[in-house]
Amino acid sequence: MLKDLLYTGIGAGLLIKEKVEEEIHKMEKSGKIKTDDAKNFLESIEQKAKEEEQKNKEKLKSMLKDIIDDLGLATKDDLEKLKQELK
Repeated sequence: MLKDLLYTGIGAGLLIKEKVEEEIHKMEKSGKIKTDDAKNFLESIEQKAKEEEQKNKEKLKSMLKDIIDDLGLATKDDLEKLKQELK
């Protein structure tokens, strides 16, 4: 379920990006925006999207860690410590 939600978000983001690029290129061809301005705008959007993606990954990691803690599930570190104690 989480994986599906993540993929849906990524897919929606890519679709929006494609639509924005399409509209910018139309504006560029019709002379409503300069080529340099269009490139700068697209680069700016791409950079912000990358930053937002990183923030979302960190939030997701944090949420998953909280869920694992709340459920009392053993982590890899927990299992490794247990192995060391058993030796």
